[in-house]
Amino acid sequence: MNVAATALALQATVDGIVRRDVTGAAAAGVATAATYALSAYLLNLDLTLTILMVDSVGALDMTRRINEEIVGLDALDHLERTEVLDRVTVVQAGGWNLIYGAWTVVDVVAGAVRLGLTLLLLGTVNPWLLLLVVFAALPLWLDRRGQHAVAKAETDTAEAFRLQRHLFNLATEADGGKEIRVSGAGHAVADAQARAWDEAVRGRIRARLRATGYKAVGWVLFVTGFAGGLVMLLDRAAHGQGSVGDVVLAITIAVTLRDSIQMTVARASRTASSAGVVDAYLWLRAYAARERDTDPGDLPAPAALREGITLEGVRFTYPGTDRATLDGLNCHLPAGSVVAVVGEYGSGKTSLIKLLCKLYQPDAGTIRVDGVDLARLVTTDWHARTSAAFQDFGRFQILFGQTVGLGDVRRLDDREAVREAVRAADADALVQRLPEGVDTQLGRRFGGVDLSEGQWQKTALARASMRRTPLLFVLDEPTASLDAPSEHAIFEHYMARARELSARTGTITVIVSHRFSTVTDADLILVLDAGRIAESGTHDELLATGGRYAQLYGIQAKAYAVG
Repeated sequence: MNVAATALALQATVDGIVRRDVTGAAAAGVATAATYALSAYLLNLDLTLTILMVDSVGALDMTRRINEEIVGLDALDHLERTEVLDRVTVVQAGGWNLIYGAWTVVDVVAGAVRLGLTLLLLGTVNPWLLLLVVFAALPLWLDRRGQHAVAKAETDTAEAFRLQRHLFNLATEADGGKEIRVSGAGHAVADAQARAWDEAVRGRIRARLRATGYKAVGWVLFVTGFAGGLVMLLDRAAHGQGSVGDVVLAITIAVTLRDSIQMTVARASRTASSAGVVDAYLWLRAYAARERDTDPGDLPAPAALREGITLEGVRFTYPGTDRATLDGLNCHLPAGSVVAVVGEYGSGKTSLIKLLCKLYQPDAGTIRVDGVDLARLVTTDWHARTSAAFQDFGRFQILFGQTVGLGDVRRLDDREAVREAVRAADADALVQRLPEGVDTQLGRRFGGVDLSEGQWQKTALARASMRRTPLLFVLDEPTASLDAPSEHAIFEHYMARARELSARTGTITVIVSHRFSTVTDADLILVLDAGRIAESGTHDELLATGGRYAQLYGIQAKAYAVG
């Protein structure tokens, strides 16, 4: 409206001057100045409100909502599916884009109204100029088509973009930096990152060039139409069919219309470019809702175990792979027992743990908890009754007490509970060495203390000890990063804890270990081989059988004796 109002005010000013109407010309001039000042103020207000809205809602609220949709998926297989990861990549900075895109919709509508009024104003000078509406719409339509191609390209190249980012982080962060430098693999990693980057960027550049071509065609068509209309208007004025004010009106609109359309097109482009983020976000929301609706869990977890957990014909294959890691697995884990799972690398030990924790669903077969299909138990209920220290444990760089307290978020700030968990993990000495005890910030990148691998593992063990009444307590390679004395102390602690939990709730403690010397006191030892139970029994029974367990145990015993 500001363009139309300014043009009308200028028309009145010029016509007043031509008619020697000083009062009318002065009033129109004041109106022109006031209109221009109001326009500048509203433009600055729009910019300020946009920044406030995007920062407060987009960067904070929407980012939280996106994270909630992702972490709200109870299982892990979603995070290994390409179609999910592609959308996650697109919406990683989605909060800002989503809100900015929504806000620019208002700007686009307002810009379209301004354009409409401006063109209608031209129509009062000459109705043929209304045809410029068609020419003004062409850049918008063509630009929208180009931005759709850009959004599709970003989704199609998300996997390559994710790979190059992973390789970049691998080369620039300390965890992988040691091996890369010692092995001299830096150039190989950099070359792989460059190839992935080229693959991602190539598709996106092609789409953006196509979008630029569409935009250029739209502008050529508009300029052609507008130039024709302006020539016609000037010709009429030259033949006395219009006033000098009409000519000034047309020139004013000619000067400002281009900027108005360019601003409208630019904002429409931003809105269209955010469409890919919106589509990805809506896809994730629909996917999460669909997965939650298809979860067959409708029964609460039992208060205590009476019989135990039984696996019947369980088969499992990771998403995107062809070979089953578990194939026809049958076993029974008695309530209150300590069960050790051993086997060579790749035998399926960790896969079994993930199924027991209901992080994945078996492809075939059934897992029963006290006779009830585990799939029937509400997933969040089962997770709330499970404690685990995984082999690939998390390194949460927050306060030490918080990283332990995450094991039971209901008692996150319960310092006594944290101290009990630290004692259970034999980590008292670690806390005593920290400069501020449990209030010590972890992680050098946040100005805190960096822990050794063994100290991180003790922290993970403490976190797993936060829950007081788990039904399933998992220790997946719990001492892989610890020395022999620490390993012995840890297992003494946890064997005592297992007996205590067994008496309280019939808890099944499952220990996965490649060190056979640590599992000799288990009530039941399962020997996995190629995804099946090759042998099962107590340590003495398996040694007496002289099978696979006895062979592997003998090899390790000789190795330690020689060492």
